[in-house]
Amino acid sequence: MTPFDWTFPYPSQRMPVLAKNIVATSQPLAAQAGLRMMLKGGNAVDAALAAAITLTVVEPTSNGIGSDAFAILWDGDRLHGLNASGRSPAAWTPDRFRGRSAMPDTGWDSVTVPGAVSAWAALSGRFGKLPFADLFEPAIRYASDGYMVSPVISRLWARQGPLLKDVPGFAEHFLPRGRAPRTGERFIAPAHARALERIAETKGEAFYRGDIAGKLAAHAREHGGALTTADLAAHAVDWVEPLAHGYRGLTLHEIPPNGQGIAAQIALGILEGFDLAALPADSADSLHLQIEAMKLAFADVYEHVSDADTMRVKPADLLDREYLRARGRHVDLKRARTPRHGVPGRGGTVYLTAADESGMMVSYIQSNYAGFGSGVVVDGVSLQNRGYGFVLRPDHANVVAPRKRPFHTIIPAFVTREGRPVMSYGVMGGSMQAQGHAQIMLRLADHRQNPQAAADAPRWRVDQGLTVNFEQGVPAETLAELRRRGHAVVRAEATSTDFGRAQLIHRMEDGYLGASERRADGQAVGF
Repeated sequence: MTPFDWTFPYPSQRMPVLAKNIVATSQPLAAQAGLRMMLKGGNAVDAALAAAITLTVVEPTSNGIGSDAFAILWDGDRLHGLNASGRSPAAWTPDRFRGRSAMPDTGWDSVTVPGAVSAWAALSGRFGKLPFADLFEPAIRYASDGYMVSPVISRLWARQGPLLKDVPGFAEHFLPRGRAPRTGERFIAPAHARALERIAETKGEAFYRGDIAGKLAAHAREHGGALTTADLAAHAVDWVEPLAHGYRGLTLHEIPPNGQGIAAQIALGILEGFDLAALPADSADSLHLQIEAMKLAFADVYEHVSDADTMRVKPADLLDREYLRARGRHVDLKRARTPRHGVPGRGGTVYLTAADESGMMVSYIQSNYAGFGSGVVVDGVSLQNRGYGFVLRPDHANVVAPRKRPFHTIIPAFVTREGRPVMSYGVMGGSMQAQGHAQIMLRLADHRQNPQAAADAPRWRVDQGLTVNFEQGVPAETLAELRRRGHAVVRAEATSTDFGRAQLIHRMEDGYLGASERRADGQAVGF
């Protein structure tokens, strides 16, 4: 029996896809690239990787070859977690950034070792069926022959391009006409194609220990950066056990820190103390509770989460149910509050998902961070700015240091019930990701909304202090009541992309339901 209803209560441009094999991404050409791998005999991992590699070409406003990546994979029997985020250069001591009030967000001093290429190689080597080079065929063709730029990506490109035009390599690669390409214009990236060809030929070795590594290090040296060939060669992925936290009979799995996924689990743990199912989904009472729980979760995460090797509290302590009940007592049912972090007992992104008829499901995320990332482009390799995730407060667990992973916003999610797979999903977009994970989980568990409806529903986003942004579609009476309770309500424009772009695959009795939401150019495809 279907665990949710089939009504679609929100204005939507999409209907879910029902099939035995599905790929869902934020860009149609990438989704179809993944489907092509399945039609060639590949599995969900092959499909996910082909989609991810293609996204570096067709959605450069969110990711590139020089991104970081994380994944949660159900192999048919159990879950596996992959942390392929990179570490800081060995020369990144606190003294290097002395005198600054915050970490740089552009240029070489924002670039940590990129991990996406290592994720492609690790996932393909352990779980893939097709030859590694086959996964690159669609991306290389789109980069060398060109593709027509889609509407949402064109809008983001036009917004970000002028801000990065002076960063080394950016304008040459991304502003070939002296401006961002317009919707429907063809964009060609021959240097990007050549870099992908070298990565495909060498199974990623060229990127970390070969000619691409040499070019990256030389460019960094020329422009005052600290990244070296030794930093790149030292990079390694970590296979990790995903964090699990139960909510209303479902279990949400997230990659453990250095990522922010634990924030969604903390918020849900706080909300377990309240009967949200008894409240209308889009009511002021329901949203108030969700917002206050999320603020408490972020207060803890921003204080305590860092590289796993430098955390001073255990993730299990942050998810301890007694601790979460105590945090829940800080929620004022009638008034918005500015929370402080607790002390537990001691003891910017592309998301895609794929599932195949063998039962394999992949939840995968890859990102530069702030749109185009650092803005640095070296021979087609666009580099992330994940170093901006560090802080400069000397006593903080997440203070910048050599060979250290920064706090990360990108998080894939996976849901199980009684040890069996239910849904792979993600909601890309900075701090919105943990908030989106929690909001979709609540709609699924408390209100039995189907995944497409849960993705289409209007969202809210906690900013700083009492400020909360709301999408169009939240009832006016709800917003008025939230203002009365002290929330600083901001109403977003209809075209805003600040509320995430979810992709979801839900396991059904005879196949899957795939959903790609209305906030992106994306698509769910299947057969």
